[in-house]
Amino acid sequence: MVPSSAKRSMNWEIRQGLPKATSAALGAASVALALLLWLSVTWSADVEQRWVSPLVLPSPGDVVHSFGPLHWTQGLTRGVVYSLARVTAGFLLAAAVAIPLGVAMGAFTQVRAFVGPLSVIGGYVPIAALVPLTISWFGLGESQKVAFLFIASFFMLLPMVVKSIADVDEVYLQTGYTLGASRWQTIRHVLVPVAAGDIYDHLRTLYGVGWGYIILAELVAAEHGLGHIIQVSQRRGRIEEVFAILLVILAIAIAIDQLFRAVGELLFPYRHR
Repeated sequence: MVPSSAKRSMNWEIRQGLPKATSAALGAASVALALLLWLSVTWSADVEQRWVSPLVLPSPGDVVHSFGPLHWTQGLTRGVVYSLARVTAGFLLAAAVAIPLGVAMGAFTQVRAFVGPLSVIGGYVPIAALVPLTISWFGLGESQKVAFLFIASFFMLLPMVVKSIADVDEVYLQTGYTLGASRWQTIRHVLVPVAAGDIYDHLRTLYGVGWGYIILAELVAAEHGLGHIIQVSQRRGRIEEVFAILLVILAIAIAIDQLFRAVGELLFPYRHR
């Protein structure tokens, strides 16, 4: 007999809620299907017999075997540490600047009118264009990479914070005023706490996006880092090592995202009930 929860999951209703077990099973099925498809088009001991050339798409086995050389000859672990430090530094700097500025813009229309045009212009600047700009401003050292990640993350986070503050319902402000709160007390004890959950979710998203920016950040004159290893592997024609690094970046981003999720459930339990 089919359980009632399973029956409901088969109804295909619009915006239908799914049990956790069903959602996890569907997610696992999609990953398994992708791996099966990848294996099927690259499966053959003779590379000439493969449907797709290993120069275009290596097999899962090739990718797994490449981790050994990456670790021993290219310093994979050291590269992870350098990239992690750069992403985290850029992320923390962006949060330290974008959150207070975004709160001010969301709370005071005068500040938003003054800073808004510059933030909009910055948001439309192509991310790749920041690489030569930051090189000309900061040189080729470590500060250039952190500055690139900071600028790219800042212009992504700022409008999110502004919207979170601006979306706080007016009833909360009126309640604060009724209780005699000052302007500063209203911002500190009403606007920021109500919007904190949304801002935290934006930070969680931003940190994951930072791992997408790391390849560009380490594009020029990086002696260490995952982006540097990708460039070296690409020049040597070892496409399987490129895939391996991409899997490492994906695994790190997912692990940190789950850590953010767990901390978020502790900080904002009401958002996960």
